Amino acid sequence: MHPPISSKEAIFLALKQVPRGKVVTYGQLARLAGLPGAARLAGNVLRDLPTGTRLAWHRVINAQGKISLPPDSPGYQEQIRRLTAEGVEIHNGKVNLLRFGWNS
Repeated sequence: MHPPISSKEAIFLALKQVPRGKVVTYGQLARLAGLPGAARLAGNVLRDLPTGTRLAWHRVINAQGKISLPPDSPGYQEQIRRLTAEGVEIHNGKVNLLRFGWNS
């Protein structure tokens, strides 16, 4: 019998399922991880990722389709760079969820 996975591991596993060129909201990520209503937890887990992680953290945005990082931060610029490289269009820090949102 396998030991139960932690909430953090569940979020990581859910994030690995999000395909290139698509985004999910923090709330969606939490639901995919089996943690409905835990959008804040999902955000906190992503915030604490180690430098150099290979997880596609950049594919997670807020419920309004906006990048949650401060616009003047290096992380904001990195998220835009990574999403754009995957073909996701960003206008004024916002992604069209109808077009680029992933519906699992």
